[in-house]
Formats: sequence, C-alpha cells, structure tokens
Amino acid sequence: MILTKIYTDFFKSEKAGGLILVFVTIISLVLANSAFQDTYSGFWNTQLAEHSLVHWINDGLMTVFFLLIGLELEREVYNGELSKIKNASLPVIAALGGMLVPAGIFLLLNYGTPSQSGAGIPMATDIAFAIGILSLLGNKVPGSLKIFLTALAVIDDLGAIIVIAIFYTSSLSVVHLLIALGIYAVLILLNKLKVYNLLPYLIGGVAMWYFMLHSGIHATITGVLLAFAIPFGKNNKGVSPSEAVEHFLQKPVAFVILPLFAMANTGLTIGPDWQSSLVSASGLGIILGLFIGKPLGITLFSFLGVKLKLASLPKDLNWSAIAGTGFLGGIGFTMSIFITMLAFQDYEMTNAAKMAILAGSLISALAGFIWLKIRLKNKAVDTEE
Repeated sequence: MILTKIYTDFFKSEKAGGLILVFVTIISLVLANSAFQDTYSGFWNTQLAEHSLVHWINDGLMTVFFLLIGLELEREVYNGELSKIKNASLPVIAALGGMLVPAGIFLLLNYGTPSQSGAGIPMATDIAFAIGILSLLGNKVPGSLKIFLTALAVIDDLGAIIVIAIFYTSSLSVVHLLIALGIYAVLILLNKLKVYNLLPYLIGGVAMWYFMLHSGIHATITGVLLAFAIPFGKNNKGVSPSEAVEHFLQKPVAFVILPLFAMANTGLTIGPDWQSSLVSASGLGIILGLFIGKPLGITLFSFLGVKLKLASLPKDLNWSAIAGTGFLGGIGFTMSIFITMLAFQDYEMTNAAKMAILAGSLISALAGFIWLKIRLKNKAVDTEE
C-alpha cells in the first residue's frame, strides 16, 4: 500500500506530537502538585478580554484543532480511506462500536446519578497519542493498520463532535445560530462557485465562530463546518486550498495548540484520597469504558461487519491486530478531557474524571503497545479470519 506524502507528513507530526503531549502532561501534573501550585493554577485563570486564558484555549484555539480534524476527514472522504464504501465501511463500523460500547458501560454504572452526563467521555480517541504509541513500534506496523487507526480516530472524533453538538448544548440562541448558519451557507456557495481564494473563507470562519460562540452550541463545531466549506479541488496553479491549510496546520496544532490544551487542563491536584475517585461509579465508568469498552466495541463491531459482508478485512491484518488497535483507541485524553469540561460543572467531579481519563488512557496505551509488540514481533500479520 502506497502512503501519500501528505499522509506521511501527518503521521510524522502526530508521532512527535503524541510524545510531546506525554511530556507536557507530566510537567503539568508536577507543577500542579508542587510549591508553585497556586501560581500555576492562577496563570491559566488569568483574565484576558473578560475570559480566562484556559477558556480562550478551549473555545478558541481548539477550534483550529477541530478545523484540522475536519480537513483530515474531508481528505479521507475525497481521496483516502473513506473515498470508497468498501474501504470506508470497516473503520466506520469499528468507530461506531468504539463509541457505543464504552458509553453503554459508563451508563450501566452511572445511569440515574448526577454523573450520567459523562457518558460521552469514554467515547473519544486521542489521535495524536494513539498514533504516537503506534509509531514506537517502528516499521513492523503494516501500512493498512496505520491508516485503519487514523481513519478510525478521525471518524471517532467526528462522532464526539456530533455528541457535543447534540447533548452538550445547555442553551440555544436561535438568532445567533441562524446568523452563523447563514454565513456558512455563503461559504458553501463560494465553494460551489469554485472560489479558491482562502481569505473569504478565513474571514467568514472567524465571523461564524463568533456567532456560534454566542448561540449556545460549542464554538469549536465551527472548525469542522469550515473545513467542509474550504474547497478540496485544485486551483489553476494545481494547489488544493483544503490540503494547503491542512499541511500548514499540522505542526502548529501538534506542537503548540494540543500541548497548550494539555497543560491548561491537566493541572490536577492529587489529594490523599485520589484512589477513591478512580473506583467511584464515574471513575470506573471512564476507565472500564476506555480500557474494556473501546477494544471490545471496535473488535466486535469490526468482526460482525466482516461476517455480515458489510466490510472487508485488509489482507495484511488479522483480528489480533484489530484488537491491539482497539486498545490504542482507548487512549481518550484530549477529546475525553474536552467532553469532561462540558459534561461536569462541579470541580470535584471534573477533577476525578480527569484522573480517570489519565488512568484509563495510560492502561490502554500500555496494553495496546505490549499487545501489538508481541503480535507484530516477527512482522508476521497473517490474514486468517
């Protein structure tokens, strides 16, 4: 399988970005539990134009992250793993299982309690961390497994975005929403008219973000909508605006935006009773959802999809490799923390959920790495079903 240059660049940036995320998370945890605790916490809560720094990161910079996710999805739809139904069906079915089963496990433990709104937390996959861990296995990883994980994570993120839009909108301003959608309609029209100049899309995107922010729907949704408004086709110079923006954003997102998000949202104070938060209904729901629900849902749904002839398994993969990828899918981190901030308003519940996310993601990362290292030891990935 031939990997395109843009995919190779993306994989390399996510590989390095995942390792940086691990590093800055450790630094954040150390500072939050040191003598600099108050200074560190106070820095992220610094007010800037009536909003805290962490708010600007979560609602502003993360919109750029969602824009990149949308551009990646657009590329996959037009010219990648999702461009053909036969190829797209396996990661789509796998992602569906990887969302439904973890959410089901969480609700099984939390239904009817104040924490039931956190059902979306274990549904997410952190693409940077997952690919970062997969990259540590080197050239033993088949190209189709890398693409399967990437497509799975991108679809997973799309699912998380839909969940955020539907279930985590507390109030709605119809006027602001209609204005935002009106701007979006104009951008789509420009796309259809083959306007390849990026300036109107970027200006329109900022305006759409402003009105979406005041509509009650989380402003980061703007990033995904804008991605599909930016033309994917090539201009008279042979350049695709969509691919150009995606290529431009890869490194800033991987090396600046996501590390800032991680540091701003993982400054957890680890108290003497931190173990109790992990064995609470919410903590167990998140940990079991990520560590058990993800690989179970991804593998089971993939298996059923192939057996029902709704999808086909790539020739250089087997079910063991799919299961190992499922464990990597249990690395929630960025998206899981993001949903946590929307699901819970109580500080203690938010802090406990973040602890559970870190624990579940760490266990999943170790399990996925060890599993695939053993199974791919001789680079002998058979094709038996």
